[in-house]
Amino acid sequence: MRKFLIALLLLACGAAHADDAADHPAYWGSPSVDGGKCCASLAEVRQNIDRIDHAIVALLAERGKYVAEAGRFKKDPAAVSAPARVDGIVKKVRADAEARGLDPIVAEITFRAMIAAFEDYERAEWVKRQPQALAPTK
Repeated sequence: MRKFLIALLLLACGAAHADDAADHPAYWGSPSVDGGKCCASLAEVRQNIDRIDHAIVALLAERGKYVAEAGRFKKDPAAVSAPARVDGIVKKVRADAEARGLDPIVAEITFRAMIAAFEDYERAEWVKRQPQALAPTK
């Protein structure tokens, strides 16, 4: 099994490397992003994805500040989870995604994962900022 996984990993890395090294035209279709102005090459696609990823990280960092702030209003780390709120967020996100041409399933899965990660972060921040609240009483 281990040899199979190693072989699969090497195959995947080799395929990815071959694709990166290849200087070839697209296998199908024509540029469709930005009214057909982008993208003439895989490098151009990746540059734009990197630009967007940078903006997403900036927004996540900003979101994280508000998530930590929300902890001030929670009586304890267990109060961080709010399933009804998450369901409401996901409902809005799915509608927004559909209106913007994003697959709602991609939006929902992404947001559920992000929210779960931020809930863990908020609980950790709560404990870090209020360690005395969890200290045993004498």
